[in-house]
Amino acid sequence: EGKEGSEAWAASWGYSHPQCLDYKPPFQPQQPLVFCKEYSKFGCCDLQKDEEIRIRFYTIMENFDHSGYVTCSRYIHSILCQECSPYAAHLYDAEDANTPMRILPGLCGNYCADYWHRCRYTMSLLLEDLGVLHQYANITMAIEEDRKRFCDFLELKDKQYCYPNVLTSAELNANLGFVRENPKGCLELCLQEVANGLRNPVAMIHADDGTHRFFVAEQLGYVWVYLPNGSRIDRPFLNLTHAVLTSPWAGDERGFLCIALHPRKAYVYYSVSVNKEERIRISEFTLSPHDDNQLDHSSERTILEVTEPASNHNGGQLLFGHDGYLYIFIGDGGRAGDPFGKFGNSQNKSTLLGKALRVDVEDNDDAPPYSIPWDNPFLWEKETRPEIYAYGVRNMWRCSIDRGDPVTGGGRGRMFCGDVGQNKYEEVDIIVKGGNYGWRAKEGFSCYDRKLCQNSSLDDILPIFAYPHKLGKSVTGGYVYRGCEMPNLNGVYIFGDFMSGRLMSLKENVTTGEWKYNEICMGRDQICRFPKLINSFYKYIISFAEDEAGELYFLATGAPSATTRAGFIYKIVDPSRRAPPGKCSIKPLPVKIKGKLIPFLKPPMPKRDKTPPSSLPSPTTATSKMRQTPTSATITKAPTTVQKPRGRGRGTKRGRGLRAGSVRLVSTDGLPNRGRVEIFVRGQWGTVCDDLFTSKAGTVVCRQLGFKTALAVLKRAAFGEADGSVRILLDDVECEGQERSLLDCKRSRVGKHNCSHAEDVGVICGYHKNITILCH
Repeated sequence: EGKEGSEAWAASWGYSHPQCLDYKPPFQPQQPLVFCKEYSKFGCCDLQKDEEIRIRFYTIMENFDHSGYVTCSRYIHSILCQECSPYAAHLYDAEDANTPMRILPGLCGNYCADYWHRCRYTMSLLLEDLGVLHQYANITMAIEEDRKRFCDFLELKDKQYCYPNVLTSAELNANLGFVRENPKGCLELCLQEVANGLRNPVAMIHADDGTHRFFVAEQLGYVWVYLPNGSRIDRPFLNLTHAVLTSPWAGDERGFLCIALHPRKAYVYYSVSVNKEERIRISEFTLSPHDDNQLDHSSERTILEVTEPASNHNGGQLLFGHDGYLYIFIGDGGRAGDPFGKFGNSQNKSTLLGKALRVDVEDNDDAPPYSIPWDNPFLWEKETRPEIYAYGVRNMWRCSIDRGDPVTGGGRGRMFCGDVGQNKYEEVDIIVKGGNYGWRAKEGFSCYDRKLCQNSSLDDILPIFAYPHKLGKSVTGGYVYRGCEMPNLNGVYIFGDFMSGRLMSLKENVTTGEWKYNEICMGRDQICRFPKLINSFYKYIISFAEDEAGELYFLATGAPSATTRAGFIYKIVDPSRRAPPGKCSIKPLPVKIKGKLIPFLKPPMPKRDKTPPSSLPSPTTATSKMRQTPTSATITKAPTTVQKPRGRGRGTKRGRGLRAGSVRLVSTDGLPNRGRVEIFVRGQWGTVCDDLFTSKAGTVVCRQLGFKTALAVLKRAAFGEADGSVRILLDDVECEGQERSLLDCKRSRVGKHNCSHAEDVGVICGYHKNITILCH
């Protein structure tokens, strides 16, 4: 059963990577294992799975007398427990979904010979335990009598990854379960695409109401509602396109820039033209009384307007702090070097430009739009705007508030911002009350205006990190990861650069207060070979976001134009370790939908530039956020119409006489009892996704074809993927086993799915009852 040529396979992919039989990364069990104790610190089993293996072990060992138990128990124990190994997928040849899984884990040659010599006759017991003895009944005896055939069946030729060598390999077990670094020290992470076809997606926020919805704003002025399953409501949450000032040219900083939610209200930040004068407008909207997924467009109330002397450096951040106040981040007014007045707008506290503001919008329905918090730092200072919370900022683009360590609460409430630099440096700041962040006196840690920089009254706060323009020319601030799914990333601040496409990270040394920098790169080879994960992205990183559960995302585009549908949303995934199963499960509260849902359809992977960000062409200019014209960009437009797939095999005309729900099995070897499941619906053949598909559904398929039952259900396209002309017609199929066809089972509607052909399900049919296995 083992895949032939393991050594060639290993050479092809470079090296293996920890992976479980469910095609997910290993984890640290929440409770120590009792039976497979060697995998208590890190592996693929929780306590429930450990108990299942223990029961199987003692069921097998009931066949032994005392001496046999003493001799063979260690072999049976070790073989059964390899399901818990962090390299289980490699031991079972399960990493490639297009090849069959091994029945038993791959053993090393010497260990296999020793096993054969002492306990060869236990193989039939292991196969019986797995329910597959009938498939090997004619050859089991011959294998057990012949050491070479025995070990040909069990041995994994890869001497590094076979059992037990895999346990003792220093290379494989060094830093096991930690984020892998490439030879240059770059943290290797992966991505999951969750939305596409957007026009410059500038912001994404979550509802924070238990529904786990998130809201995505496009620069044109649309805000869309997405549900946890990736589908989008067809009617926008907000449509301000009639008022928003922007243009189609690449890099225009004007437009709809941000949104923040408050109970039953939303606050928005956008560019507007009033009597040919460009302004920043912050407005308030109330939620529609008839639809929780729409704002009342007639309820707009202007909270604040600021005149913009230039078309760039518009700032563009709104967020509510843990104190309940609304924070507003406004740029310095544009042009180069903040040339306004004696010291520039940013150092001038009589203007709102180049500032972080804090206002109170609670209970403002029958009052002024906002009030000033009593502890604002400059409330009583003459010739100073009382709204100012911090100053000396240039063009802060994307700020976030730290949720705090989930156990200790450390770091909670800190406000991180990326501040776009001028000629040399980009910086990341932690915003504090009353702080002066140095612009235009300083750019990063260096002096920009030398005379102002030497002013002893400056008393500015230095960034926690600054980087030169050889790394990037327009910082995009991010978030400190505080989610559940990726324990290794807790406390890591992840951010990026709009121009270079770099993903970057900072990790605080809590003892010294210093922040360590690591670049983030995409996992090489098979590090990202997990379901639905990818290792490439479009380089113009516009914004970062977190969902209600604290998982991190970033928004990017292949063409930074407000009118080009080249925008994507990517979820950041650490492939080295996940949380234990069940720990991070969420149950979104239901939300009433008015209108239609547009399902998320992942298009075929576009041809992308996979050049590492460090060697991407450098832009020719750099002034401010989203102002530069990129030197190159890969653009993929979402199709406006879906081409109807061609019939395949017995399709349409050639399918006369076929009933809806007819099935067939397709495989390369042509055997009639096994293959990929294809179903005939609406005049065409299509495939079935493996989500929720069990042996009961497999039995429905097999009975239609004249067999008694399903001997095996094989997931992850084990019988090969259908080509791109074949649609995926069914998903989430749940059967009782007696239905006439899969169309009679509980399922998603025809054509609705969130799968790829890498999840095409297959079955093996037969005539034996009660011998079914489920192969991942």
